[in-house]
Amino acid sequence: MRECGGVAALVGLLAHGHSAAVHEAAAGALLNLCCNNTRNSDSIRECGGVAALVGLLAPGHSAAVHEQVAGALRNLFANTTENEDSIRDCGGVAALVGLLAPGHSAAVHEVAAGALWNLCANSTENKDSIRESGGVAALVGLLAPGASAAVHKQAAGALLNLCIDSTQNAVCVRWCGGIAALVGLLAPGNPAAVHELAAGALRSVCCKDAMNKDCVRECGGVAALVALLAPGGSADVHEEAARALGNLTSENEQCREAVRACGGVSALVALLAPGGSADVHEEAAGALMNLTSGSEQCREAVRACGGVAALVALLAPGGSAAVHEEAAGALRNLCYESAIIDKDCLRKCGGIAALVALLAPSGSAAMHVYAAGALVNLTSDCEPCREAVRACGGVAALVALLTPGGSADVHVQAAGALMNLTSESEQCREAVRACGGLAALERVLACASSAAAHEWVAAALRNLGHDQQCVGESGQPG
Repeated sequence: MRECGGVAALVGLLAHGHSAAVHEAAAGALLNLCCNNTRNSDSIRECGGVAALVGLLAPGHSAAVHEQVAGALRNLFANTTENEDSIRDCGGVAALVGLLAPGHSAAVHEVAAGALWNLCANSTENKDSIRESGGVAALVGLLAPGASAAVHKQAAGALLNLCIDSTQNAVCVRWCGGIAALVGLLAPGNPAAVHELAAGALRSVCCKDAMNKDCVRECGGVAALVALLAPGGSADVHEEAARALGNLTSENEQCREAVRACGGVSALVALLAPGGSADVHEEAAGALMNLTSGSEQCREAVRACGGVAALVALLAPGGSAAVHEEAAGALRNLCYESAIIDKDCLRKCGGIAALVALLAPSGSAAMHVYAAGALVNLTSDCEPCREAVRACGGVAALVALLTPGGSADVHVQAAGALMNLTSESEQCREAVRACGGLAALERVLACASSAAAHEWVAAALRNLGHDQQCVGESGQPG
């Protein structure tokens, strides 16, 4: 159809002078043509179809025309960024926002919100334009009780995308009452798709704004998100709810305590069970990492419900790198200033060998930081853990992380682990010397850029009998 001029002919039928029935039919045909078809979408744009479609969004056209036109635009935006730019240039953003106003049908609200959802997926300019056109408040208005689940889904999805990497939009959602409205969508009885997108929108809204996090908590959002983690829920809902809890608990002690108080720790640990989705495992472990950062009560809650063994199990070979990173980060926090009995628990369930395996050259810098950081904490004042690290090749693996040109953060953690290993163990000292650790530590010391790196490397050298000045011989990160 494209090759024989059909697209241009259909675009021509969108012109003024044709009947509403013709407009509706032509827009509907274009809607179908550009569904998952980039070439057709490009052809529609090149024939002037975007501007022609936008022209039919004006007041005075029928609801049926508005619905088909907005649907066509929604499909156009799903394929190319050029189409997204073209609608902004011809005033289509404000026109779509206008279709969200009260008085339009639920079907028009649904498809217009869906168009805005796609429109702001990859464009900062479009996100700003939607906000400046009053789109945030209009989308929040669609979250009101009484609207259909289909409208709720599209509006929540649009808000999710609008707030990704946009603090201005996230703050605007709060000002418009959107946080309480999104929390309301988490209530039992709503479809799983609504739960998923509302949780995703809350995750996006509270990513980088402390006041938004507090607002989610004050609106009852923490308990509502924890409730979504219940067994029997969909994996997609579990993933988004866990991710939202991870964002809420990042550097927010009140949210951490709220999660712990309503049973969130045990619910997150339950999501780590074998057989679950890798994405769910990643988000649950990430939330536990944030919960256990700076909160001994949360660390104790994780230990009490079997979280140590569950996290260690996630480190097994064959798992995704992202899951390994988050689980290692959570274990690092759990081992911070923990009792010997807790460290022994991790050691006895194979955690030390699993952490050492993550130090392999193929791992990412983040994985190396988390795994080496966990070994720093484990080997502080725990001789059985030191011996376990040495016995499974951990000394050589840590020394290998000190390679020139490597990450400074990795160097710090590896040096800290070597410092603790060599503080009271001659066998560990000999192992470090045997694999070239002295020269590696000296190289790092020569270019150490932080006080922690200088202190821990110098301490390790001192433990090895090398003449270096330092403060202390072993410790844990603060």
